[in-house]
Amino acid sequence: MKRAIVALSAWSALVATSAIAASPDQIERGRYLAAAGDCKACHTPFGAAPFSGGRPLQTPFGTLLSANLTPDRDTGIGRYTPDTFYRALHEGVDPEGRHLYPAFPYNYYTRLSREDSDALFAWLRTLPPVRHPVDRNRLPFPFNIRSLMAVWNALYLDDRPFAPDASKSAQWNRGAYLVQGLGHCEACHTDKDMLGGNRKGQALQGGRFGAWFAPDLTPNRRTGLGAWKAEEVVEFLREGRNVHSGATAEMGEVVQVSTSSLTDADLAAIATYLASLPPSPDAAITRPDAAQMKQGEAIWQDQCAGCHRQDGRGAAKIFPPVAGSAIAQQRDPATVLRYVIAGARRAPTPRSPTMPAMPAFGWKLDDAQVAAVASYARNSWGNAADAVTAAQAAEMRRTLGASAVARAASAPPADLHHPGPATLAPADTDSRDNGTPDAGRAHGR
Repeated sequence: MKRAIVALSAWSALVATSAIAASPDQIERGRYLAAAGDCKACHTPFGAAPFSGGRPLQTPFGTLLSANLTPDRDTGIGRYTPDTFYRALHEGVDPEGRHLYPAFPYNYYTRLSREDSDALFAWLRTLPPVRHPVDRNRLPFPFNIRSLMAVWNALYLDDRPFAPDASKSAQWNRGAYLVQGLGHCEACHTDKDMLGGNRKGQALQGGRFGAWFAPDLTPNRRTGLGAWKAEEVVEFLREGRNVHSGATAEMGEVVQVSTSSLTDADLAAIATYLASLPPSPDAAITRPDAAQMKQGEAIWQDQCAGCHRQDGRGAAKIFPPVAGSAIAQQRDPATVLRYVIAGARRAPTPRSPTMPAMPAFGWKLDDAQVAAVASYARNSWGNAADAVTAAQAAEMRRTLGASAVARAASAPPADLHHPGPATLAPADTDSRDNGTPDAGRAHGR
């Protein structure tokens, strides 16, 4: 009890000291900036104290654990000062001079002004300190040698703060500041090279992120946001849904923790900036053959049309449309494959608390069938994208770490007289016969 009183007194003194140096307005500004930067998502493991660190961050080079951002002196940022905090954001170096890894996206936080850095630091200093020692570096040799980051920084780090473009509006500049800096949107939505740096000339044109493909955010009308109105971009970032799509997985968490907390003015600024980008170039496409499309159509009718409709138009703001879907037409089918194999659930937000879900189909569709229905969805109703192969489906299944993916969640139907995936029947036949010797008979017979 005595120790708890001492710890509480120490924290009270720390908060009081912070309050002397920081005004309520500065602290509130810092709270808002932490939301804009989505700091809580990466720095809070499931079930742990907020910002206490230790959440695993998967990279192509191994696993890192996020830092403790509470003001604990031994395991958090209690020994930081406003100057060393600003240096960490702009140079990727901690108070002891050790290099940080860009899983902490300092290469984007360099855009932050000193005023915003100080406000963010002031707010973090008001958090209850949490002692949470974390062995953060789990990278294998030689990536565990932090000094090698000096080479990475020389290649990729631009430490210049954001410079407003006088030829653009204040709204555009605000959007650019948020997207390029705190929002660190390029961290997921831009392809990386073999060293983990952004590929030049491909900013926000989509990028592989673990077992997902973060979509194109440029105004490309097929794969990007070109078909979205500005108010629809705002709605998606505020509610996690619109008539085009629904936010799931990591993007769902971004909306839930970060963008749903931003003002409509800032969301509109983001939409304005994204709309000003040059559209990504359309790449050459290898479409699926007729046999794969026929198989995919039959599976779609049996398994997908109940929610997404036979015409792929879905149900507005409940089951997203696949017809015209930018997600479906990305150059990398990873997200579509993950949806089909493992399912997905839309993240709730204060303005849209319901969580429509898509069930997993990996337990009853084999790799060829997954590839067929994915190819069909990517190339029907005006959609156009590369054919998906069974090998790609198998690789996604391995990535997700499941042999048949969530067999425990459901069992294969015992009655094969009901619709099933093992069919090449035309879409206008009686699907109740699919999987039986009568598959293919026409309606009404």
